[in-house]
Amino acid sequence: MTMTTELLRTPLHDWHVAHGGRMVDFAGWSMPVQYTSIAEEHNATRNAVGVFDISHMGRLQFCGPNIASSLDYVVTRRVADLKPGQIRYGLVCNEEGGILDDVLVYGSASYLGVPFSMVVNASNRAKIVEWLENHLPEHDKPLGKRAAWFGDDTMNTAMIAVQGPKALDILSPLFREKEPGGPLNLESIRYYYFERSNGVWISRTGYTGEDGFEIICEDECALENWERIVGAAEKIGGMVCGLGARDTLRLEAAMPLYGHELSEAINPIQAGLNFAVNLGGRNFIGSDALQRFAADKSQPVRIGLTVDGKRVPRQGCPVLHNNEIVGEVTSGTYSPTLDRSIAMAYVRPTAGAVGTRLAVDIRGTQHPAVIVPLPFYERGKKN
Repeated sequence: MTMTTELLRTPLHDWHVAHGGRMVDFAGWSMPVQYTSIAEEHNATRNAVGVFDISHMGRLQFCGPNIASSLDYVVTRRVADLKPGQIRYGLVCNEEGGILDDVLVYGSASYLGVPFSMVVNASNRAKIVEWLENHLPEHDKPLGKRAAWFGDDTMNTAMIAVQGPKALDILSPLFREKEPGGPLNLESIRYYYFERSNGVWISRTGYTGEDGFEIICEDECALENWERIVGAAEKIGGMVCGLGARDTLRLEAAMPLYGHELSEAINPIQAGLNFAVNLGGRNFIGSDALQRFAADKSQPVRIGLTVDGKRVPRQGCPVLHNNEIVGEVTSGTYSPTLDRSIAMAYVRPTAGAVGTRLAVDIRGTQHPAVIVPLPFYERGKKN
């Protein structure tokens, strides 16, 4: 007897199907991987604006009298001092320093009624919820007396990413009013901050290397907001995009992806995420292990590679130095922006210097490669 598991659907699922989205199983969700071509959607985001349904991402809310210190204990980066409306990127690690997930922690304004929120990866939502249930300090007290409480709001909300140099242009006319009152100037929202307007949270964040915003709203108003945004984008040369373009965009920007550059076998130090680990004067889960890793210069390091030819290196491809395997590729693509093959990999530190000439084994053939600085693409700079 064959067992089938029905895929989860975002509030925008039917729209995607009706508009030609090629739907795939992504972390247990039915999601559009593309509408036209990945390259076309990628270039539209770089040059104008791309609109992405990212409602599969997990959205958690936290409250309680001791929630600030409790969250500080489970996240690698200090979050107890977040200002209202501020967001920080951090990681949740196990006791050995391995990465359970990379997350965004939102410090909410008091009028929103929820002191903290967190966005987690879709593939890790169930794991992180279970981890928090078991490790969030004082979470196991009887209901009504908990010093730290959290809930999973993923299935009741939607999340939309609007990315690209014209993202501000299309969103400004749509969201003019700031809650709890007064006019809202989206341009004044700083990077990694958010505001609330017309019943939605609007954060200046993204996963593409472009300027842009991410919007969280209740599921019942998701379609209305989506259609307004997509309509405005299409008028200025933008388009709706799938997860395929989101992956090529994030790779050009050297943003790590869980299951590729990040895993429980990898720690934040070797991943080059030292900025997201605050070790001084703090005790959090994994801090002792990360103190040791910070002093360990022998562990593999994350690097960027440009690869000769048009063959695309894929996850698991061996990386060689002088015919000796020194690491392996974690992500690779043909970059629409740079018009060449690129990859990220972990290699021995002795072979990890920028400019080092390596080779990538792609299906038995060695392709010359060279280590280049990350990111491959940086907004506002010639690449």
